[in-house]
Amino acid sequence: MSRSPFGVTDWAIAAGVTAILLVTGLSGQHPATNLGPLGYALLAASGLALAARRRAPVPVLAVTGLCAVGYQAVGFDVPAVAYLFAVYAAVRAGHRTVTVVASVTMLAALPLAALASLHDLGASLAQARGALELAWLIAAGAAGEALRQAERRADEAERTREETARRRADEERLHIARELHDTLTHQISVITVQAEAAVHVARKRGEQVPDALFAIRDAGREAARELRATLEALRDDDTTPPRGLDHIPELVRRARTTGLDAQLTIEGQPHDVPVAVGRTAYRIVQESLTNITRHAAAATASVLIDYRPDAVAIRVDDDGTLEPNPAPTPGVGLLGMRERVTALGGRLRAEPRGDGGFTVQAELPVDQTS
Repeated sequence: MSRSPFGVTDWAIAAGVTAILLVTGLSGQHPATNLGPLGYALLAASGLALAARRRAPVPVLAVTGLCAVGYQAVGFDVPAVAYLFAVYAAVRAGHRTVTVVASVTMLAALPLAALASLHDLGASLAQARGALELAWLIAAGAAGEALRQAERRADEAERTREETARRRADEERLHIARELHDTLTHQISVITVQAEAAVHVARKRGEQVPDALFAIRDAGREAARELRATLEALRDDDTTPPRGLDHIPELVRRARTTGLDAQLTIEGQPHDVPVAVGRTAYRIVQESLTNITRHAAAATASVLIDYRPDAVAIRVDDDGTLEPNPAPTPGVGLLGMRERVTALGGRLRAEPRGDGGFTVQAELPVDQTS
């Protein structure tokens, strides 16, 4: 269901100003002409136009100004209240120059409009001054500018906080990566090399290689691969091009080199998404394909990327079976996927399929207003 382009508050303000204008118009004295209905229509149009003041501040400024000139011309001595609201909205939106030009034009046009019905210059000037005083204009413009500056400072403060938090997180992530590299990488390499050397020597001597030695060697290789993947994730910051949806075909091609029949399907109309969404989608597909090749005896796998207007959906299916006790991989795998998706306000499902195999489904919301 589509939303109304204007909010309840906008309509409430517009209705309130319209009521004030109509009540003021009804209680006033007007020349005995047949233009009364036109005057009331202009009063109503002036107030109701304010419902669009945040979406289209400059057109609303023009409409309310023309309506004020119009009902003054047909003899309605009613203050240009709607125009003052429009001045506030236009200045708040940053259209200061246009607002000044329009207001100067209004100050000059209102006496001429009043003169059309009063035929007396002094009375026309007095009525125009009562309809739109310079002090009211300055107050409305000042209020709009003050709120605009306050919002700008708030946005800058929020942006500064986000940048500081991101920089600290990047620094901590790189620190952890350096520590892991300096300590674990070397030790795991030594263990793997020693195990491989022991296997080689045993075979050269014609001795039976113990299964425990093979297990040590394979565990060392697996740990090295996991550590490289973890270091890559930790170093994936703003100093390197982020991996995103455009890099998923590369993941699928890489999975095929392991003997897995992996297929990629893209549905919907591809569109730009926030960097965090693209990165999370990439990680979900990466971890899913990694788990399939390491922990499932799968022959085929399918990756589906569905671009929706307000979300990106990812689905990865395979026809394999999970190992009874797959090696835990803290920080990656399903737990890591769930943490990434939850952080973006999305949803994740990871479970065996009814017809065999495993499925990972994620839905990542895309904020179109950003």
